[in-house]
Amino acid sequence: MHSLSSSSEALNSCPPPAPQLAVQFQLLSGGENSSSKDVVLSPSMVPTLADHPLVTGPQFHKVHVGVGHRLDAFSSGVLVLGVGKGNGVLEHLCKSHVTRDYTLEGEFGKATDNFTHTGRVIEKTTYDHVTLDKLERVLAMIQGANQKALIMYSQVDLHTQEAYELAVRGLLYPHGKSPPILTGLRCIHFNPPHFTLEVQCVNETQKYLRKLIHEVGLELRTSAVCSGVRRTRDGPFKVENALTRQHWTAGSIIQAIAHFSKATRKIRKSEMYKQTAGQLNSNAQVQEQTRSQTEQINQQHVELSSSTSDTVVDRETPVTLSEGRTKH
Repeated sequence: MHSLSSSSEALNSCPPPAPQLAVQFQLLSGGENSSSKDVVLSPSMVPTLADHPLVTGPQFHKVHVGVGHRLDAFSSGVLVLGVGKGNGVLEHLCKSHVTRDYTLEGEFGKATDNFTHTGRVIEKTTYDHVTLDKLERVLAMIQGANQKALIMYSQVDLHTQEAYELAVRGLLYPHGKSPPILTGLRCIHFNPPHFTLEVQCVNETQKYLRKLIHEVGLELRTSAVCSGVRRTRDGPFKVENALTRQHWTAGSIIQAIAHFSKATRKIRKSEMYKQTAGQLNSNAQVQEQTRSQTEQINQQHVELSSSTSDTVVDRETPVTLSEGRTKH
């Protein structure tokens, strides 16, 4: 992250963009022997100096870098960063329910206190009875349970044509807050005790994925630990387009921004982005309306309290009767 924080120096060292042009009218002289008194103006385009580095100073003083869906210390893979104005799209990308892909490395035969292969071993078991067919049946059972959860949290009537079309196109997403949901799960490598799973999910954490490996082991009457979590896709951003550490330079970052400009435009125009933005705007409007209604209620309460106090002074008998009943 140090190279990203110092990228402003590299950006300022890049050649400045072409200066903007402005229309300027120049007065043409008719000469000493000219008897004409008409003023002749000639328009021309000249560069403006308002944005010149010698006038404005360095263009980039600070570069705002935002972090998308985070990765913990035991995970690797795609980590989306927003630079400058890209943080606006990044915020909505994080709050929308885009799916992410992971590859999970597992190992049968032991269990640890934190579900990783480096944790403290608390149990050792045999795994000779585990076969690929049994593993795939367990994965199908887990995926079926998550599919039911996805339908429940999507808040869509299953008996409508809309729900059918969304399910066929794979566009069912949970609305509001929901637990982690797996939208895809399969085994891509099996060589006991080692195996590899490919996972598509929403609202997940890396700790949840490591615990998933542990639960797969329990369903197979054995134990398992997670030896690796790698994110290969985050929404439209894939691992093959990611910048490795040696490419964290101003030139490579600028090229990556230009490469993903189409993807960010699609995020802005997508229905999911619009729905999320609409939900954020509606939530802000609801909060504003609630605040206004609260102020009106408080104002009415103050007026009502003022008029009630005057009434109590004039009508002392009802108050005395009320107190008498209370004592009785």
